[in-house]
Amino acid sequence: MLPEVLGNFGGLRLDAAVVSCTGSHYLLTPEGDRALCAELSERAGAPVRSAALAILDTARAVGAERLVLVSPYEPWLTELSHAYWESAGLTVDRIVKIRAGARFSPYDVTTDELVAQVREAELPEDATLLFTGTGMFTFDALAELGRESGRVLLTSNLASAWWARDTLGLPADGPDAHPLLRRLAERTGARGRASDRDGTGGAGRTGDHGSTGGAASGRDGAPGPAAVAVP
Repeated sequence: MLPEVLGNFGGLRLDAAVVSCTGSHYLLTPEGDRALCAELSERAGAPVRSAALAILDTARAVGAERLVLVSPYEPWLTELSHAYWESAGLTVDRIVKIRAGARFSPYDVTTDELVAQVREAELPEDATLLFTGTGMFTFDALAELGRESGRVLLTSNLASAWWARDTLGLPADGPDAHPLLRRLAERTGARGRASDRDGTGGAGRTGDHGSTGGAASGRDGAPGPAAVAVP
């Protein structure tokens, strides 16, 4: 289905695309994910990246080797996520399971619930937190949590936007970047090149239910590159 979706943009010639779904890619393992994205890139004629691989790229760029997984998934999917990150060489020190009320439902987690459950976990000040799941609202929660500590805060969509800007040649700390991207760049000392340039690179102009900054015009004389997020 993905090749058909990527080929369905008519006259808009994409410079890059990101597959904004992490859950299904956990089943592929990082190696399988890279192979799929390489195939999609070749067929689309532009770099394609999954949100999961964008997280790995961004984690590498900021020097993160260990992380705390903040997951709104059902336990079985959290375990698949855990296995994916570990197989990619990251050490998951702890898992914070996030609930919407009494159940697991990424789309229903409120900002207050997310902030409260992260605070209750009493995480180390130097921890790298990965809020996984492209459907969970995180912008307001990250802004609030970011005021409390210098922790590195990553999300599926923030990483996708970071990688999108990198692929399009736009620095994460640029004046038009979202404050969360600029904070990430400032906190880590990272300035740009997030990708590993393995030929499967891609990007999507996306955000946790909001744009984190990027270009959106085509390559046909318009002022900038075209990138798209594919759910």
